[in-house]
Amino acid sequence: MFAIAIHGGAGTLSRGETSAEHAEAYAEGLNAALDAGYAVLEANGSSLDAVVAAVCVLEDDPLFNAGRGAVLNRDGLAELDASVMDGGTMGAGAVSGLKHVRNPITLARLIMERSPHVMLVGEGAEEFARLQGVELVSNEYFRTPVRQQQLHRLLGGSAEKENDLVAFGTVGAVALDAQGNVSAATSTGGMTGKRWGRVGDSPIIGAGTYASNASCAVSATGHGEYFIRAGVARDICAQVEYLKIPLAQAAANVLAKMKALGGNGGVIAVDARGDIALEFNSEGMFRGARSSNGRNEIAIYR
Repeated sequence: MFAIAIHGGAGTLSRGETSAEHAEAYAEGLNAALDAGYAVLEANGSSLDAVVAAVCVLEDDPLFNAGRGAVLNRDGLAELDASVMDGGTMGAGAVSGLKHVRNPITLARLIMERSPHVMLVGEGAEEFARLQGVELVSNEYFRTPVRQQQLHRLLGGSAEKENDLVAFGTVGAVALDAQGNVSAATSTGGMTGKRWGRVGDSPIIGAGTYASNASCAVSATGHGEYFIRAGVARDICAQVEYLKIPLAQAAANVLAKMKALGGNGGVIAVDARGDIALEFNSEGMFRGARSSNGRNEIAIYR
């Protein structure tokens, strides 16, 4: 049994404001990421390889708020965060405040595998990237016209509603491989117009990302401050491991706790049995899932 699930962000995108053409473009991007991750699993590859492969595809797709399509901070720059966790070894790696690493998720993995640390930030993280031969690009590479327009409208005070979705944009993947190992990966550009070095939940192990073979793997997307406060990813896995609560119910329980604090968003999760949960309390979440038992889906709304 093997399975993979991905997300491309959750927020308040209204069904009525989404054109068929726009929805189709997002579906194509999600399918490409699913194809990349599932191909790894189908070839008897590891769940870690699968989630990194899927997230790299989403980081390279300018539609999503990660990598090339990342939203911009108040100064008009992309600042990138990512994290990855291997449920078999409990190894984890994370990065924050990157401005030149083309695929942050690959650097997060290298930190896990080639350093004694879990998280590196800013210039130090990019120095480590150079030592590891990671591909670096100019910050201009990440800045798309759409993201520049969104920042301009936000700073002009006219984009609060339109910006709700991209404020919650993140990409992620979780997977179970044929050997019974689970992994999770998450990557983001954060919030449009962020400043003061703001960091959300995506690079924080236990908040936006968590994986353990004893329970499940989780990747979150939403208003990061609330996911941090609720320890969402770890809490879901703890309920599965210690309370023996079914995966979907555990995810719903924790999202309800986070919602009570005032936060919106969603999670994707997979457990050691191959059960998949795609839970969210916002109007929509870009998501997809595929498994060796025949599940295959892409969706935005409920």
